[in-house]
Amino acid sequence: MLKVVAFGGGRGLSASLLALSRLDIELTAVVTVADDGGSSGDIRATRPVLPPGDLRKALVATADPDRIEAAQLFSHRFAGDDFLTGHPVGNVVLTALLERHANPVEALDVAGRLLGSRARILPMSCTPLDIEADLAEGPGTRTIVGQHDVAVADGAVTDVRLLPADAYACPETLAAVADADWHVFGPGSWYTSVIPHLLLPDLREAVGAARARRLVVLNLSEEKETDGLTLAGHVDTLRRYAEGVRFHYVVSGDARTLADPESLNSAAQSLEAELVAADLAADGVTHDVTALAAVLGNLLVEDGG
Repeated sequence: MLKVVAFGGGRGLSASLLALSRLDIELTAVVTVADDGGSSGDIRATRPVLPPGDLRKALVATADPDRIEAAQLFSHRFAGDDFLTGHPVGNVVLTALLERHANPVEALDVAGRLLGSRARILPMSCTPLDIEADLAEGPGTRTIVGQHDVAVADGAVTDVRLLPADAYACPETLAAVADADWHVFGPGSWYTSVIPHLLLPDLREAVGAARARRLVVLNLSEEKETDGLTLAGHVDTLRRYAEGVRFHYVVSGDARTLADPESLNSAAQSLEAELVAADLAADGVTHDVTALAAVLGNLLVEDGG
């Protein structure tokens, strides 16, 4: 059975996991741990645990369909105006598990069993991280810290880093990366969900050294943090941070591919990758899970690694 590791965070990773979960593969998700907004931000500000939000989304996306009630419970967000307001139940449960287990991987394995997850969910690092970015501002730059602030900031991102700079990837994550037949990056917020995996030196080195074949799924629409960045620009930015990492396919699924196919194809070739264009848009913003599963299935299974 093919072993596939999917990298990302938030809704983008959920889309790829929903698609990949339909395939007959052994699936692992490696999730960013730099979220500092909303419920996750409130929790990590007061408790020394990994931000649970993106981890919860990955668990819910891969939950056993026969445990839909448990998945819905994890996704339930408290209303009202008290201390629970805005917190999803799953974030509270994960926080409890992370406090009960010294190794966060063990906590996530327990949560995976509760939901009958069809994938193993791993954090990219066992240490909570922060994202630091430089943004163009007039003739100079300004530096901001925080995943949420980077995601909503005005101005073009010129550089992005992780804090602490000497953080390490989880050993279980490095082992899964080394053992995989395929690595799947994206879709997702480019600077805050996709590229962060390439900013941890030992994780980037493990990805580059692995025998796995690699593909990246591009986004369907622009986000605040990549406002004005073309699809070719997305690929060029990925290449900039992917030193020593070769990609085999770039998957693009919206009308922007047809608007400028030559520059996107050239950018894909700069990664030594083949451009795969397909209609993957459900509504112009969201990937159609069935269509994405079909494309990924063809590449992963027919290519075979």
